[in-house]
Amino acid sequence: MTRALLATLAALFLLAAGPERVLAQADDAEPPQLSAAAAYAVEASTGELVVAQDEDERRSIASTTKLMTALVVREQASLDDTFTAADYQAVPVESQIGLQPGEEMTVRDLLRALMLESANDAAITLAEGVGGSQEVFVERMNARASELGMADTTFANAIGLDDPENLSTARDLVTLALAVREDAFLRETAGMEQATLESGERTRVVTNRNELVRETELVGGLKTGRTQSAGYVLVASGTRDGVTVVSAVLGAPSEAARQEDTLALLRYGLGLFERVTAVREADVVARVALAYREGMTVPLVADATARHTVREGEKLRSEVTGVPEEVDGPLQRGAQLGTLVVRRGDDVVSRVPLVTTRAVEEAGVALRVGELLSRPMTILLLAALAVCSVSLVVLRRRVLRHQRQRA
Repeated sequence: MTRALLATLAALFLLAAGPERVLAQADDAEPPQLSAAAAYAVEASTGELVVAQDEDERRSIASTTKLMTALVVREQASLDDTFTAADYQAVPVESQIGLQPGEEMTVRDLLRALMLESANDAAITLAEGVGGSQEVFVERMNARASELGMADTTFANAIGLDDPENLSTARDLVTLALAVREDAFLRETAGMEQATLESGERTRVVTNRNELVRETELVGGLKTGRTQSAGYVLVASGTRDGVTVVSAVLGAPSEAARQEDTLALLRYGLGLFERVTAVREADVVARVALAYREGMTVPLVADATARHTVREGEKLRSEVTGVPEEVDGPLQRGAQLGTLVVRRGDDVVSRVPLVTTRAVEEAGVALRVGELLSRPMTILLLAALAVCSVSLVVLRRRVLRHQRQRA
């Protein structure tokens, strides 16, 4: 009875601890079983696959559409630009911040309303502010999707409302998320728990609808979504010890299910990779002999740190190239005299310049002569010349003696 009671209490404790405690457990060794209709996850820096499940099936994507809305806005408008709110008649169930027609707000705050609160009125205001009309803006969304290689994606609106033409795939949404994460402002915004928006004298506070951002430090955004056709959708990123995994789950049966699937994908993916340092900045990698200065060298150090994401337990290979056998000055401190080539498998992942740690003066005449005279070959040559000279003197004396005797 006591053991049963303790087991029950332990189970209740784990449930009460929430996702953060679940994430603290050991990483899953096997790919997770997902309830979502489609899923895809990759390691962000390498693009290497983590999990793929019906990743190319075209589906409704709900408000994850707003990731493309945000990306196009960031590329075509300044954060300090001010847009006038559109006359958008939202139905009560839609996400919005209650913008009034004619109200003005910066692009910065409109994007935060879009990314955090998933505000449809902010989306329409941004679309019309950048494109002049929703139709033109959607054309730009589709053009950007084509540039990113999102071959199975078409956008019909800037919001993500159900439409037969507003479709994408788990693979394409991850591609989009990777592009969004390259923008520092969008990456930071996606990971915010809440933000304060200013519009004239009015202040609004918006909260991130991605509850995982508040529940665990591992998750850094990006966007939730839900409609009748799409089901529950979540595009997310997770980072630990310098490794980032980006995932998308589409068509999950509930909000809890999409969170569980996302956490499972991120935990599994983060357990597959690690960050490995091939060389650190200022590490001495090689030494080069100084011409005319026997026994003297100048150290060559790495000009930068080379750190890469690899599979757990995988090793990087390094090779020093282009370093001369010896050098003479004048050389400035920091002069490049070689390269450290770092390979992952057959792929070159880094080329790190190897530079001198100090300046090198040109060898003077005395050093050059002294070094020349100290060489073994020079000594042998001088000895040979000396022997030849002595031999010539002896021979000349013999010849002279012989001539005198004949006389």
